[in-house]
Amino acid sequence: MDKDIRLEGLKLHYTDSEKGDKAIILMHGWGCRHSTLASIEAVALSCGYRVINVDFPGFGDSEEPAEVWGVEEYTRQIESLVRTLGIEKPLLLGHSFGGRVGILYSSRNPVEKLILVDAAGIKPKRSMKYYWKVYSFKAIKRLMYLFYGRDKAERRLDAKRAKAGSSDYASASPMMRRILSKVVNEDLSHCLTSVSAPTLLIWGENDTATPLSDAKKMERLIPDAGLVSFPGCGHYSFLENPGQFAAVLRSFLGNPNE
Repeated sequence: MDKDIRLEGLKLHYTDSEKGDKAIILMHGWGCRHSTLASIEAVALSCGYRVINVDFPGFGDSEEPAEVWGVEEYTRQIESLVRTLGIEKPLLLGHSFGGRVGILYSSRNPVEKLILVDAAGIKPKRSMKYYWKVYSFKAIKRLMYLFYGRDKAERRLDAKRAKAGSSDYASASPMMRRILSKVVNEDLSHCLTSVSAPTLLIWGENDTATPLSDAKKMERLIPDAGLVSFPGCGHYSFLENPGQFAAVLRSFLGNPNE
C-alpha cells in the first residue's frame, strides 16, 4: 500500500504491506526509487515479513531536502519513520547508498538483522590527480564567488559539475548534486565495529562502484558478518543473479515467527 508521511516537515513516500509480525525496511541506492527493489520486496513478502519500502527524500515520490543533507540526516529520517510506525527492532536492507543509512542506523539503534547489498560506506582511495582536481576546483570556486556572487557562481558551478560528473551527478537537480558530493565522501568505517546485529553482505564480484574489497573490509570490521559474492555480477547483483540472490536472502531471513 502506498503511503505518504510528513517527518520533520518533509514528505516521505513509502509502501507498507502492513502484514507480518516482524518488519523489514528496504532502502534503495542513489538515483533509484523503492520500485527498484521490487524483486527483493517479493522475496521478503514470501518469507512472511511486513515490508516497508521507502523512497529516500529527493527520489521517487518523496520531497527533496531544502538543505544539503548528509548520511546523518537521511538516517534520522528513517529513525523517525521507525518511531512513528512503532517498530521496535526492524530488519534493514540497504543497496548502495541505502547501505550507508543501514550502517549508521545499525551502529546506534537495535536492529534484528542487517543486509548490505553492494553497499557504499567505505571512502575510496584517491590518487594525487584526484586531489589536484579537487583543490583546483575549490580555488576556482572561491574566485567565482568573489567575481559573480554566491548564487550566480553556484549556477555556473553546477553546470560545470554536471558536464564533468558521473551519470548520477549529471541527472540530479542542483540540490541533489550537492548532497551527492557530500555523501560520497563520508567514510563510515568507524561505525562498522558498533554494528552488533547479524549482518549479511551480498556483493557482485565485478562491482566497480563499490568494489568487493569494500565488502571484505566490512566483513572484517562488523563483529557478526558473513559475505556472499556472485561471480560475473556488478553493482546490481540482486538484478543480475536474481535466483541465487533470492535463495541466499531467504536463508538469512528465515521464518519471522520462529
